[in-house]
Amino acid sequence: MHVRSFQLSDVTPVTELLQTALSEECFESTIEPFSRQLSWDSDLIVVAEEEGEIVGALIGTIEKNHGCYFRIAIHPDYRRRGIGRSLVSAMENRFQARKVSGIFVAVDEHNSFALPLYEAMGYNEDQIFKSVRKLSIVG
Repeated sequence: MHVRSFQLSDVTPVTELLQTALSEECFESTIEPFSRQLSWDSDLIVVAEEEGEIVGALIGTIEKNHGCYFRIAIHPDYRRRGIGRSLVSAMENRFQARKVSGIFVAVDEHNSFALPLYEAMGYNEDQIFKSVRKLSIVG
């Protein structure tokens, strides 16, 4: 498994991954922020590849000098293999390189299932942002 920066050629496979990995309602609430983040700063989208296939993606953003994990998606066939942890670590490194003043996890009704991952990686209650609606990429 290889984690790398998003590339323009990844638009279709990442969109397909989001459709597969997320509920329909979650996909609908993710696709527009994904597009916004692509146009604003695509370096804050990372993907995980397995044998040339994109099996995971993490959309991050920076809001008022705070790094924020917006949405993580792992293909159902590849879950529980450490891909989420690798994506979060890669994004955390990007946030730290940009010297953000803090890193937060944006949680809504669609991604509360990912909380155990973030908690296992050391993120605590004080770093959980409970309203994604206030993020600029959400609009």
